[in-house]
Amino acid sequence: MSDYIIKTKNLTKQYGALKSVNSLNIHVRKGRIYGLLGRNGAGKTTTMKMLLGLTKPTVGDVMIFGKSLSGNEKSLLPRIGSLIESPGFYPNLTGAENLQIFAALRGISDKSKIKDSLELVSLPYKDKKLYSQYSLGMKQRLAIALAVMHDPELLILDEPINGLDPIGIAEVRAFIRKLCDDRGKTILISSHILSEIALLADDIGIIDKGVLLEEESLSELEAKSSRHVRFTVSDAARAAKILEHRFHEYRYAVQDAHCLQLHNLDLSVGRIIKTFVTEGLEISEAFIHEESLENYFRRVTGGEGIA
Repeated sequence: MSDYIIKTKNLTKQYGALKSVNSLNIHVRKGRIYGLLGRNGAGKTTTMKMLLGLTKPTVGDVMIFGKSLSGNEKSLLPRIGSLIESPGFYPNLTGAENLQIFAALRGISDKSKIKDSLELVSLPYKDKKLYSQYSLGMKQRLAIALAVMHDPELLILDEPINGLDPIGIAEVRAFIRKLCDDRGKTILISSHILSEIALLADDIGIIDKGVLLEEESLSELEAKSSRHVRFTVSDAARAAKILEHRFHEYRYAVQDAHCLQLHNLDLSVGRIIKTFVTEGLEISEAFIHEESLENYFRRVTGGEGIA
């Protein structure tokens, strides 16, 4: 079986003339957290609903556990836990009582699963506090407890930290990471909060206006937006050869005919400039460039930012 737990092929959802999701090809690897990052309205929720069979694609296919979701819903969906919208919990019942109702509806007779799922998200099993008295963080944790109650292999969580205070965000982030690291769960999580995805995800897909702009590991994304020395010279290709031959340096990227990025900041910029000049190159600019992930997102989407 492929290492991809989720794989989509040209996944498209169209409403009239509007394409909410446009030819999406995502690849979620086993045992990792995949962050689907995009502004509100970018197509994240629609994508997740198609992955769960809640809405049918206009075009394209969803592959889960190596099989097409279409026609295999009964065998595939029980292996998935999800949080797309807030579940309809009863305000006058405790967390455990709410889960008991959902367990009965799902045919789960083993009561220990309720206790285990509550303990996993750090909520008490025997507690008199009603759902109406829960904080936002507790409500979100109960929703995730419901998603993991049947011990699924895959979790699909839409904006699980949305609306939480900083303490609640940290709590939810910690046990999502624990689910992956300690329980071996594969997790697809969507968010418009870039800083939180950067702290949580192993792999990231950037979606904007329904189009997947980038898909890579977090380390690859950080390398693209990391600190580097940017040189503007008369001949970038020749400058690259000088770096290789005179400095034995290969950690660079030629951007175009005149722009070169050097990713090794340990080298002396002054010495490099002196060598470039000695070799007959004209230097019009040299500076240390540092781009935040937020600025990188803004650049690739051509927009004003994530929030």
